[in-house]
Amino acid sequence: MLRVALSARYGSAVAYVRLAGRQAKKDGHLPIFFFLKSLQPAADIAIGLECGVVLSALIEKTVVGMGYELVDFERRGHGHLTVFIDVPEHEGRAVTVEDCEKVTHQLLHVLTVEDADYERLEVSSPGLDRPLKKVADFARFAGQEALIKLRMTLPGAGNRKSFQGVLHAPEGETLKLEFEGNEGPAMLEFSLAEVDKARLVPKVDFRSRK
Repeated sequence: MLRVALSARYGSAVAYVRLAGRQAKKDGHLPIFFFLKSLQPAADIAIGLECGVVLSALIEKTVVGMGYELVDFERRGHGHLTVFIDVPEHEGRAVTVEDCEKVTHQLLHVLTVEDADYERLEVSSPGLDRPLKKVADFARFAGQEALIKLRMTLPGAGNRKSFQGVLHAPEGETLKLEFEGNEGPAMLEFSLAEVDKARLVPKVDFRSRK
C-alpha cells in the first residue's frame, strides 16, 4: 500500500497517512517524503560510475521537465534511490505532498521504461538544511546562513576547512561566505569545485508552532 510520510528532522515525530485516508497536514518547513517499491525486484548490485551518471541525467531530465528543480540525488544500498526536489524560486512556495506524489509516479514510469536497476524510490523535499549543489543555489539563498566544508584548506584560511556564516551573492563563478574570524568578520571566497559539502543552517521558529 502506498504511503505518504511527513517527516520532520531534529526531534519532531514522523506521521504516516494512507493516500486514501484523510489528507496529510502540510507544513512548508518540513521535509516531505513520498516513496514506493518498484513492481519488479532488482538485483542488489552496485551500479557502475557510467550507469550512475546516466541514471542521474535521466532523473534530472524528468524532474526539470515537470517544472521542478532537482536538488540532489542519492543511491544507497539495496537499490534505494532518493530524489530531492524543490519548486522554482519564482513560485514562492514550498514542496507539497502532491508535488512529491506527482514526481514519484512519473519517475516510476520512466525508470520502468528505461529498465533502471532499483528496488525502492523515494522523492523528498530538501528540508531545512537544504544542500547547495549549484552556483544558482548560492545565488538563490544569498543572505542566509550556511555551513561550508571545503575539500582542502585555502590560502589565508589557516588550517580550517569548515566555515559557518552568511552567503553573499556570487560574482561569476566566485562564491562568497562572510564568517566570524579570529580578528572579526572575514570573507571567504571559493569556487564550487573546492566545495566538499554545503548546506543551509536550519532556522526553526518554535514560537510559530501551536
